[in-house]
Amino acid sequence: MANGFNPRDAAHLTDEDAAHVARRQRLLGPAYRLFYKTPVEISRAKGVFLYDKHGNEYLDAYNNVVSLGHAHPRVVAAIQKQLEVLCTHTRYMQDPLLDYAETLINTFGGELGRTGCAMFTCTGSEANDLALRIARYHTRRTGVIVTAEAYHGNSGAVAAISPSLGKKSALHPCLRMIAPPDSYRLPLAEIGRRMAEDVARQIADLERHGDGLAAFIADSVFSSDGLYVDPTDVLAPVAEVVRKAGGLFIADEVQSGFGRTGTHLWGHARHKVDPDIVTLGKPMGNGYPVAGLVVRPELVAEFGASMRYFNTFGGNSVAIAAAQAVLDTVLEDNLMDNATRVGGEILDGLRTLQNKYDFIGDVRGAGLYFAVELVKDRDRKVPDMDRALAAVNALRDQRILISATGADAHILKIRPPLVFTSANAARLLEGVDNALRAVQT
Repeated sequence: MANGFNPRDAAHLTDEDAAHVARRQRLLGPAYRLFYKTPVEISRAKGVFLYDKHGNEYLDAYNNVVSLGHAHPRVVAAIQKQLEVLCTHTRYMQDPLLDYAETLINTFGGELGRTGCAMFTCTGSEANDLALRIARYHTRRTGVIVTAEAYHGNSGAVAAISPSLGKKSALHPCLRMIAPPDSYRLPLAEIGRRMAEDVARQIADLERHGDGLAAFIADSVFSSDGLYVDPTDVLAPVAEVVRKAGGLFIADEVQSGFGRTGTHLWGHARHKVDPDIVTLGKPMGNGYPVAGLVVRPELVAEFGASMRYFNTFGGNSVAIAAAQAVLDTVLEDNLMDNATRVGGEILDGLRTLQNKYDFIGDVRGAGLYFAVELVKDRDRKVPDMDRALAAVNALRDQRILISATGADAHILKIRPPLVFTSANAARLLEGVDNALRAVQT
């Protein structure tokens, strides 16, 4: 795992931390992984800060789950108030469920905003799983196309379309992959055409092997591939090819949605594409497990007429209260404007550091989401994973938390909560400068 703690390299831990890790391994097993060479112990959190049991403060520049910051008072109050009144499933009539669905749907453009239907789950994995079920039922085909390092969840169905989970994670026989829109290595004007041609080739391959395309699914900021936020004209030509083949275009908004990119509430809107299905997750409840999708009505009508869909906890009363509080806060507190303004400060600062350190090959970002690509030399653009992971851990030692991404784990991934301030940005940039200086030689 990129930026993962290696339990076989624990000699540098304190006796207390080593004992905790050993206990964790015994009780949770080896599948659970910790971040960082020296894992972080967290006891509480508030806003953009995490605290260990000794009171040490960590700046959270990574956690998009709590997009409004940790323990946001409006979300906490909404959850607590609703939990004192009612927490039940969607098989009873409840106005708040419909109110939220209506508010959510109205944030979309195109056909989804006019006639879309909402369905609720607990996690983004479940949302993508359900989207696949609908797509495969509608098309009567199983083929799926994703980008080469995509991640779409950890249920059996979506793990099988998530190549980023590693070479030992089995992929679906009818999964096909295309290269991401690598704006660092490819001519910008050619990326959309290349992607559409790649998708067309993969569709032909699926059909030749006796299947066909059910869906193309993409995170529109291509987070796991390395965060490629520009150009924003690459998904429309892909959608055209997908629909011509009878497939559905699924926009996975778990990473890019709810204002993350600053200028748009939804990442796919930056590309001016109207998806057939949009899936939602992580930031939707600011840490409370709520997720879902918005889908064209004829697709869900066809699916729902043949089988029932029910999720015991998906869309429960408390989950909806949390989701409503999150969406209201994003819109009413102008957090997209904040993401654009503070994000611009961070992007400018990172580009200044790019001029200072010749091993920074590229800096990319939109809103409050950034990639700093580290390379061994700028001419050949060879990934430098060792330096990137060293930088991540050097930041951790300054109590600033980020991670790494990309197929070679050589890209610093910086993804602060939407409530980040200019002062937080200054501390982050100072820390990044210190970390890069430490790994310079």
